[in-house]
Amino acid sequence: MRFSNFGVTEYDRALSTPGATLFTPLLQKTTYLIGMQGEVLHSWNLDSQPGNYAYLLPNGNLLAAVLTPNGPPGLNAKGGKIVEINWEGNKIWEYGDDYQHHDFRRCPNGNTIYLAWELIPDDYVHRVKGGDSSRTHPDGIWGDCIREVNPEGELVWEWRMWEHIEIESFPNSFNSGRREWAHANSIMLLPNGDVMLSCRHNNLIAVIDRKTGQFKFSWCGAELGYQHDFQVLENGNYMVFINQVPGPGMGSKVIEFNPATKEIIWEYSGSPRYTFYSPMISGAQRLKSGNTLICEGIWGRFFEITQDKKLVWEYISPYFTSQNSQDPLSNCVFRAYRYDIDGPQIKGRVAPL
Repeated sequence: MRFSNFGVTEYDRALSTPGATLFTPLLQKTTYLIGMQGEVLHSWNLDSQPGNYAYLLPNGNLLAAVLTPNGPPGLNAKGGKIVEINWEGNKIWEYGDDYQHHDFRRCPNGNTIYLAWELIPDDYVHRVKGGDSSRTHPDGIWGDCIREVNPEGELVWEWRMWEHIEIESFPNSFNSGRREWAHANSIMLLPNGDVMLSCRHNNLIAVIDRKTGQFKFSWCGAELGYQHDFQVLENGNYMVFINQVPGPGMGSKVIEFNPATKEIIWEYSGSPRYTFYSPMISGAQRLKSGNTLICEGIWGRFFEITQDKKLVWEYISPYFTSQNSQDPLSNCVFRAYRYDIDGPQIKGRVAPL
């Protein structure tokens, strides 16, 4: 079994994409930057457990979300505070919102955009359809909003999902419960200001028109399998990680598709399909070589494949921990990113590989 080995287990120097890989083990307080042979090139200490992940800004600073003690109880993937940490480990900016969850992005203008929870008002909550009615939250039904703040922490834009779309058209899936409606898990800012959005509980990916607040693109269906990490590629196609491919057996899949036609251009799945399966978290990154770096999150596994799906690099995180003494050890990772050693995020900060 592949997951009985840790560190770098595959490395094809000729076909892999040189660089350094960044990841943050869940339940721990450290972000690691590793080389192609698994050596730790740099690390950052966080105030508390990650609110899922961290990534590098073009100036080399780390942008991360960390867990705060307040906010809605019992909801998964909470953060609560977004922090920017320089290469030396000094915190140079922070912004607190106990309702922040899952994803956050630094905008080109220096603002920060992020996902947050808010209770859906009574005028809307009766319109939420689907979900297991036995799984509820004592406070009501939580919904997703997107907030943008400037460097001074002032709110400059806000979008509430229930105010802008036809709620009934996007019901929760049958096994998602009714503690939340939608459960957004990724956002991505497009150059024109529009926002890409992924919502797990209703198998929905969409692009929000910044000017109108409406969806200018949407795909909602069980075939998306409680997806994560919806993004646009340099070629204009969209890519998404499908966590639970419908049908017999267990399996995940990464697909690249044409947004105009929804035609699948490229995809990767396991063979047999159970050999690649992460029912939650996870993501993918298209590298400059055309290869794809995939984070099979529940196993703490990152691997690089070529366009013809040849495995050329693989790393399995050796960093295990548990929430408490009653829980099993876990090496889960929400996302992983590969950076060029000569790119702006790293250049001159580590020795050449």
